[in-house]
Amino acid sequence: MKFKISLTVAAVFLLAASSLFAAIPPAENLLPADTLAVVTVPDFSTLRAASAQSSEWLLWNDPAMKPFHDDFIAKWNSKFVAPMEHSLGIHLSDFLPLLQGQLTFAVTQNGWNSSGAASPAIVLLLDAPGKSDLLATNLALLKDKWIASGRPVQSQILEGIKFSVVTFSTNQPLPLSSMLAQGANSHSAPDTLYIGQFQSLLIAGSSVKAVASVAAHLAGGANPALKDNAEFAADQLSQFHDRPLYYGWFNAKIFFSVLSEAPSSQDSGSFRLPWDRILLASGFYGLKSVSFSYREDLDGAQIEVFARAPEATRQGLLKIVAAAPKDASPPPFVPADAVKFWRWRVDGQKSWTELRRALTVVSPGALTTLDTIIQTANASAQQQNPNFDIRQNLINNLGDDWMTFQKAPPTQTLEDLNSAPWLFLFAANNADQAALAIKIVAGMSSQDSAPQTRDFLGRKIYTISLPGGRGANAATRSLYCSASGGYVAVTMDISMMENYLRSDNGKTKPLSQKPGLADAAQRVGGMDNGLFGYQNQRELARELFAALKNDPTLNPLSSLPMGSQANSLRDLMNFSLLPNYGQVSKYFSFTVYGGSATSDGLDIKFFTPRPPELN
Repeated sequence: MKFKISLTVAAVFLLAASSLFAAIPPAENLLPADTLAVVTVPDFSTLRAASAQSSEWLLWNDPAMKPFHDDFIAKWNSKFVAPMEHSLGIHLSDFLPLLQGQLTFAVTQNGWNSSGAASPAIVLLLDAPGKSDLLATNLALLKDKWIASGRPVQSQILEGIKFSVVTFSTNQPLPLSSMLAQGANSHSAPDTLYIGQFQSLLIAGSSVKAVASVAAHLAGGANPALKDNAEFAADQLSQFHDRPLYYGWFNAKIFFSVLSEAPSSQDSGSFRLPWDRILLASGFYGLKSVSFSYREDLDGAQIEVFARAPEATRQGLLKIVAAAPKDASPPPFVPADAVKFWRWRVDGQKSWTELRRALTVVSPGALTTLDTIIQTANASAQQQNPNFDIRQNLINNLGDDWMTFQKAPPTQTLEDLNSAPWLFLFAANNADQAALAIKIVAGMSSQDSAPQTRDFLGRKIYTISLPGGRGANAATRSLYCSASGGYVAVTMDISMMENYLRSDNGKTKPLSQKPGLADAAQRVGGMDNGLFGYQNQRELARELFAALKNDPTLNPLSSLPMGSQANSLRDLMNFSLLPNYGQVSKYFSFTVYGGSATSDGLDIKFFTPRPPELN
């Protein structure tokens, strides 16, 4: 009996030891302490299961989307996947079954500093629990392909883990390495890949220092890891709780510290950027880290972004954008048919004071230049109105409430989508005086005619002519300005202005009564933290589908700051293959976002409720 009990106990201990041995530590326990940025999926199987039920994935795989879907995938494989597979000598499909556990992409400092002698390194970690043999087989085949293609492959043992070291030619570098090297010295681009396996974990990196640090942590070494970074530890505790599907972290403190020490160009005739002053004025010196997390449940999807910037040291841009904890809900005059809305509670006068301070930090003469511009504007305006003072009438008149809302355009072309009717409002201590100041200042730049004034429902509407487009037949554009209810309203659509001025008649159905809005707002912290916004994704998607169907040659990515990459993505999309919007409208809902400023930093959350048709 004792012998049987001993065998049972031994078996239990062996199973426990096996489980412990197979468990791969999380990314923060493996990555080196000098990690600059990381994006990690803690459990890819969980992400895959959640994504399969997401509205985006269901839309992408809807039968109505199949012509567009199949055409895009074919072009994507031809233009991006095939060249990458050829460069690396692999088939990505061989590695897809390995996506079961952790998947982490990171960039480490790797000795990178202001001298430019070294570049950041890339690290990839992929855990394939239960598929160690398949991982080993794929890596062996990969090594054989590299050798057969004439690439030099060596072996190196790091902390007991065998790594294959493959060198890529300078005219065929690692695909990710060339991206990382953009903007840096070309000679510093990494051209060596270290790839190894520990149990079910694939370790790949562009630097021996980076992968050696990971190997040391797997071997139980005491070298510092990312989890030992105080800023990361604080964000992990406050931002990465409740198992997000994926999350990311950026070491802003180190990145901006190195950037501030970067030498400016000394070439004659070149513009010298004083990075140290720019970062000090912007407040980025006080930015410790930026993190984000993504979660999804049966109610919807949520993204949270947090910038750790302690209030005691917050200044510049970070101080200007920090909202006060005040009501930011849609006022009654914001109509239910608004497709976009945001409201931001920041003190305009305090922001102006901080802006002036920041300009002084960037350049001692910048503030003098700004004051000269204001004095010139005053001198010009006082020829018509001797008592006018832009500081007193406008700047010192600013309140602490800013908002805008937008409605759907009357027709659905991409040009109309980019110029949809909008109304911008800001609070003023004396709204009539501030509106008159805008009329005077804006009228100074109008060479066609003097601003016009007309009465409407007891309020004055100022019409300022703006320069039209190019050509003799260019349409005349106008800016409209008025004051009502303690706000100054500005728009380029007269109907928006008139509807706002008559909105107090109680006939306008307000956005605040939209079904589901109040509940969704609670997922982003409510509407009383100083920043709240709303977007009707269903209507915006309807407009975009119609515009692209009307003209499939349009490029909706043209406004993105991606340069040639945006054009490359556009080339993959044949919008003539899109279905009628009614076939896929059920996949779209609305999005709300809310922001707050705490003593630790700035936080903003986005939430998109799951469309009711999918429940």
